[in-house]
Amino acid sequence: MLLLGIDDAGRGPLIGPMILAGVLIEKKEENKLKALGAKDSKLLLHTQRMKVAKEIEKTAISHKVLLSTPEDIDDAVTTVNLNTLEAIKSAEIINSLNNKKQKIKVVVDCPSVNTLAWKNKLLTFIKNPENLDIYCEHKADFNHPVVSAASILAKVRREEEVEKIKKQYGNIGSGYPSDPVTKEFLKEYGKKLQDSGIFRKSWATWKALFPEDKKQKTLSEF
Repeated sequence: MLLLGIDDAGRGPLIGPMILAGVLIEKKEENKLKALGAKDSKLLLHTQRMKVAKEIEKTAISHKVLLSTPEDIDDAVTTVNLNTLEAIKSAEIINSLNNKKQKIKVVVDCPSVNTLAWKNKLLTFIKNPENLDIYCEHKADFNHPVVSAASILAKVRREEEVEKIKKQYGNIGSGYPSDPVTKEFLKEYGKKLQDSGIFRKSWATWKALFPEDKKQKTLSEF
């Protein structure tokens, strides 16, 4: 049997992309992931994540990392919702990594409070589910090493993208609305860089500073 874990990074920030990653392994390699130190990416230092990510890529049969830009996210928020975008991207990973032959246990770290409804939505985007056993769980990255591995790859890619933004535009902080550095960057440069593609303009923090943009959505609504 094969195991496929899927997780996201950067769902909540105001600045930069959201990343989804999938890691496909032989079930027998699960203990190796544990030995490598694959755990929730937030529990590792950046240098640890970088090191473990390289080992995960060597251990995995395959992996896939997808990026959703702030524009993609704003479009989803104003037309469907962020959970639907995650379902679409998760299905894209599953469809890409599914060999349609071997049995695959798929575990997705569910972004919705309603795991059953979100799983049903996910299934509508999956092309060949016959060989798949799909599980959607909250905090799956704590309980499944293969999901932890996906979490690490997603977080590392998110950090790479944030560094690119910092090199081009300056210190944006973490990109999260609660970060004082991010707030100051937004106040000082938000209007000037509004067409740069780095901001999620559907976020309440953006709307509070620039209320003329009418498409309002709060984080609590996701």
